[in-house]
Amino acid sequence: MVKMYTLWFFLIEIIIHFSISSSGKVPSIIVFGDSSVDTGNNNFIPTMARSDFKPYGRDFLNGNPTGRFSNGRIPPDFISEAFGLRPIVPAYLDPAYNISDFASGVCFASAGTGFDNATSNVADVIPLWKEVEYYKDYQIKLRAHFGEEKANEILREALYLVSIGTNDFLENYYTLPERRYEFNNVEQYEDFLIILAENFFREIYDLGARKISVTALPPMGCLPLERAINVIDYHGCVEGYNDVALEFNGKLGRLVTKLNNDLFGFQMVDANAYDILLQIVTHPSSFGFEDARVGCCGTGRFEMGFFCDPQSPFTCKDANKYVFWDAFHPSEKTSQIVSNYLIQKYLAKFL
Repeated sequence: MVKMYTLWFFLIEIIIHFSISSSGKVPSIIVFGDSSVDTGNNNFIPTMARSDFKPYGRDFLNGNPTGRFSNGRIPPDFISEAFGLRPIVPAYLDPAYNISDFASGVCFASAGTGFDNATSNVADVIPLWKEVEYYKDYQIKLRAHFGEEKANEILREALYLVSIGTNDFLENYYTLPERRYEFNNVEQYEDFLIILAENFFREIYDLGARKISVTALPPMGCLPLERAINVIDYHGCVEGYNDVALEFNGKLGRLVTKLNNDLFGFQMVDANAYDILLQIVTHPSSFGFEDARVGCCGTGRFEMGFFCDPQSPFTCKDANKYVFWDAFHPSEKTSQIVSNYLIQKYLAKFL
């Protein structure tokens, strides 16, 4: 109990400190990745991987679904607010926003995507290369609106958040046969993804990105969906998947070190969320949660996206008691705790 109160006091102190920050070192938050950071782009493409309906968004600022795979806000929103910017980061494809809105924050992420183009094909979502194309289009509009000098300053000083990789394994490699036929083992597939990751980071560096935070794999064997089908181990975490996550994250961390050494003026941080998420899952009560085995939506074991039926009588009444919102994605409360941790441990250097 003492540890719980100490932790919450610590987190509240972080929130207050960073929320009032007005250093102005970071003028914009620019986001690439998957559903962990997608603020609504999939609403505007023909895909089943979407969440623009209730009960998603029920705890959002206005109580409406936004396309975020959460009951409320997600990490880019909390990080943006902590840097003294807007409390939400708008999706680039959302016609309700324009380049003036996107100047202080923009999200190109797409739920269901990965480093591997084949991963985006699974649910017909935006591949990572297309996210970069949208970023190039954004740059053109930014320069037209603000002029070359101001636009370049925004692009150079912006904090780029990249969160991606889980779908490459759970929705692609372990679900479909093609990549398993092509690569003899998962380690070879990891190395393939690292090559793709390096190409991506070098490309956005060439386009002006200088401050980057990358978050890769969570303890994906502890996601409710994976636990639900892990009958042999009595619905415990799938440790094999967690081992892969640790191995891949280690390789990504070494890539971060390499790129920081290779690229002039590059500041990249390996904002690894694995440990904090595993702590939350294994000791939920220490963080104020009651359940880490299932999500809030429906039965919490298999539902996500359209399977989160707005009429389901099983959906929980208080998502703050749950580590996960659906069978794959964290609740708003979890996202806030993780965001505060990442800010304090990795991102404070950019403030």
